[in-house]
Amino acid sequence: MGNFIPNKILIIRLSSLGDVLLTTPVIRALKKKYPSSKIDFIVKQNYRDAVRLNPNVSETINYSDDECFFPKLKEKKYDFVIDLHNNFRSRRIVSVLKVPFVYFKKPTLKKFLLVHFKINLLKDYKQIPARYAESVNGLELDNEGLDLFLPEEIKADIPGNGKTIGICPGAKHFTKRWLPEYFIELGNALTASGYTIAILGGKDDFEICHTASASIKNSINLCNNDNLFKIAANMSKCKLIICNDSGLMHLAAAMKVPVAALFGSSVKEFGFTPYSPSNVSKNLILENNSVSCRPCSHIGKERCPKHHFKCMKDLTPAFVTEKILNFIA
Repeated sequence: MGNFIPNKILIIRLSSLGDVLLTTPVIRALKKKYPSSKIDFIVKQNYRDAVRLNPNVSETINYSDDECFFPKLKEKKYDFVIDLHNNFRSRRIVSVLKVPFVYFKKPTLKKFLLVHFKINLLKDYKQIPARYAESVNGLELDNEGLDLFLPEEIKADIPGNGKTIGICPGAKHFTKRWLPEYFIELGNALTASGYTIAILGGKDDFEICHTASASIKNSINLCNNDNLFKIAANMSKCKLIICNDSGLMHLAAAMKVPVAALFGSSVKEFGFTPYSPSNVSKNLILENNSVSCRPCSHIGKERCPKHHFKCMKDLTPAFVTEKILNFIA
């Protein structure tokens, strides 16, 4: 932005949960750099809670395809727009507002080469918040990690006694999900080691969470109907969150809880590893680097293209249990 000090800044990131949470270090850095500026945020209704109570955001705006949305947005008279989504919908917003803007530069070609030809030009690729910040020249991030602010009335359902481990068995796409029976075996092994297992998820995870809870001895099923704040409050009482590469992985990071994440079809080079503050112990990433077909997608697929799913199947419960117990120790 140079010497230009904007009065009203608009940030655009429409979805999804993890992507929205990953913008919060940028929001915080902007507010520190321009403390007198008003910062608004456009997001889809489903993900609004990720930024709704953020004190650095003046107004959270629900995105709509309705034609009335754009004239009303223009009336707000923004000085500057930061498009951290960079898709058709976000570019339309930018074009309507007709003010100075910057946008997130996606490494589309490099991701394509890695997925389809296994040419890895992303070895030194930074985590997504750092890439978001690079979109705004001169913006420096601190080491405080992600932000999520909870209402005072939201309380956890579990005690913070250091003996509870959270398991999030769900993920939007099949190739990002560790096998349900593996989670069950892991959960019972951790229970035998003296931990209580809390099962966490949203409405799309009801079935898998119920199955896990019914099969893990003395576990607590805390899956709910997408109450983000309640999930986060329960995560905050856990010693560790074990999860797939999913939005709940980033939610756990936002609650400053150590994360053990299982990566199947996705890889660390895409930049979506848990982004934690410097005072949180190192996170654990578990992945199978012995299969040549990884990554098969930068998003996830509904089935394994090779029909063997070795990226997840070869991460056995015994191997993962050993790694996690060593990590906790």
